[in-house]
Amino acid sequence: MASTEKLKNFLEQFCPLPERDWEYFQAKLQRRIFTKKQRILSAGEVEQYVSFIDKGIIRYFVEDGDKEVSFEIAFPFGFTSAYDSFLTRAPAPYHGEALTDVELWSISHSHLQEIYARIPAGDRIGRLAAEQMYVWKNRRQHSLLTDSAEQRYRDLLTDHRRIIQHVPLKYLASYIGVTPQALSRIRRRLSAGEG
Repeated sequence: MASTEKLKNFLEQFCPLPERDWEYFQAKLQRRIFTKKQRILSAGEVEQYVSFIDKGIIRYFVEDGDKEVSFEIAFPFGFTSAYDSFLTRAPAPYHGEALTDVELWSISHSHLQEIYARIPAGDRIGRLAAEQMYVWKNRRQHSLLTDSAEQRYRDLLTDHRRIIQHVPLKYLASYIGVTPQALSRIRRRLSAGEG
């Protein structure tokens, strides 16, 4: 069986997990594997899971006429979910897709409610993880409103230099709010400046 050690380490950033609680939590996890380009969630479905990305990259996008607009890219060693749908139990208005082969440790909505009720640390971890996701989304919204596309791309390089090479240019461009051609110009300008 694949190891859940990375997930345990990630959760313990929020608070210590006694071994008995970890074993209970671990027993509720489901390993989910997706191949590149496979849908993880389709618009109109209710999100059933909160997942930890053990390996791979996921994008969330909406279809706008004949084009797709990527609004979130989720990288390894963090949580991912159509969290609004997960919380409200309403259908998600967007899709989730594996950009690379993806391996997730997932917990269902019903199992997470059991953990919140039975494990004192579970409730605290859930709250702190939700707060972290909120802060991240708020920073992203602020960046989209105030930073230049070049700065947003620089931030991606700073945070994910080794893995953004696996994200196609058109999705990166959409994610930072520019056309692929504009992103190509930004990349050329940055490369010339580094040389």
